[in-house]
Amino acid sequence: MNLEALIFDVDGTLADTEEIHRQAFNAAFQEHGLPWTWGTHEYAALLRISGGKERMRAYLDGLGLDRDERKRIGSLITEIHATKTRLFAALIETGAGPLRPGIARLIREAHASGLKLAIASTTTPGNIDALLGRNLGDGAVGWFSVIAAGDQVPEKKPAPDIYHLALRALGVPPSACVAFEDSDKGLKAAKAAGLFTVVTPTLWTASEDFSAADLVLPSLGEPEAPLDPGSSARIGAPFVTLGVLEALHAAGRPEAPPPE
Repeated sequence: MNLEALIFDVDGTLADTEEIHRQAFNAAFQEHGLPWTWGTHEYAALLRISGGKERMRAYLDGLGLDRDERKRIGSLITEIHATKTRLFAALIETGAGPLRPGIARLIREAHASGLKLAIASTTTPGNIDALLGRNLGDGAVGWFSVIAAGDQVPEKKPAPDIYHLALRALGVPPSACVAFEDSDKGLKAAKAAGLFTVVTPTLWTASEDFSAADLVLPSLGEPEAPLDPGSSARIGAPFVTLGVLEALHAAGRPEAPPPE
């Protein structure tokens, strides 16, 4: 089946934003008078939990606070998360979250060719608006036919709910789409929805299991910064273009090149 739509995760996939999120969380905690500071190792562990509010609740539950204090802080989580979203957007506006190699190029190429574009993410719509607007221009959000994000579904990744929502809104079968992810929980969600899935890990997710992915690459590459020889050999090109992606999608899961 011909390729009709590209569906992107956001954090880690469009841009390596997790450090920016960590900083925004810590600033939000301080603004709300909480003595919480998430270090990099602690935040890496918390990333196993999908959703910022869910991470805060899990962290709160592990602090051993008495029932009344836990209830008091728990009632503030939505407000704290809104503060964190505002602070994240402010950091993005400074240029702190550039898109990963090849992302802007492929999105522009797909948009120009008439392919449908969609987002399927656990992050909030405000974060998506900030990231796309800062990196692709004010009208870029409008290039996406569907933005499935945040709390629109009952279960977050690795459940496939957000992908099912995106596919229903697109009106396109899974077999006509390619999903882009950076984590194992995102990969599980996309594959459970029946999608050909390209994974581009970050330092936060590099140790995870991506054996179920159709393709794993360090990034999508750029003409001036091509992929490493092994990755280039696997896709038959120095970087991912829409034509390369269409060929990979049509061929199915590629085999790894033989060892040299």
